[in-house]
Amino acid sequence: MLYCLLDGRARTSTELGVVAEVSASTTSAHLTRLKEERLVKVLAQGKHRYYRLEGAHVSAALEALMVVAGESAVTFVPSTPSALRYARSCYDHMAGRLAVSLHDRFSELQWLVGSSDGSGYDLTPAGTKALATLDIDVAGLRSLRRRFAYACVDWSERRPHIGGALGAALLACALKRNWLVKDLDSRALRVTRRGEREMHSHFGGHACSR
Repeated sequence: MLYCLLDGRARTSTELGVVAEVSASTTSAHLTRLKEERLVKVLAQGKHRYYRLEGAHVSAALEALMVVAGESAVTFVPSTPSALRYARSCYDHMAGRLAVSLHDRFSELQWLVGSSDGSGYDLTPAGTKALATLDIDVAGLRSLRRRFAYACVDWSERRPHIGGALGAALLACALKRNWLVKDLDSRALRVTRRGEREMHSHFGGHACSR
């Protein structure tokens, strides 16, 4: 189960039980022990619970053991249609590979950090300044009666994207600036040429890479 989580994606206990070929009760017992030993952590989202490795130190230990054992990691193969997998809406915020890439890029730029109370994310002064150039009112978002920002597990990528008021503001900004266009028949979002150009200009890295 630990090696299955090595790709950085989150999985349910049912999925991990299938990988390990054990019963639900055995899976639960193993996951409880792994959580107690701080090898995995749980991300609760609605009625679903997803498991991820506790951190990079666990990943490094597993990779070292793989070298010794000569094993290879289990590869996550998503079944989501490609258009939805790349970019789509998740309630009122972005999801898919694009949203996960933006989440990772904001972290790399040190715009996004864990909140002081551990309940979600917060923006650094650099992040607040960067988003102000996009006319995103961060102070106004903080005053709303909803969570400011949190890790929302992406169901196709199984890695976090940005949820909450900040995630909603980012999607609204992208739609207003014609970076993204909504599909009429699904939740898919299409990235425009302008969107590719301007998101790369504002965020750099591989924010729009397919």
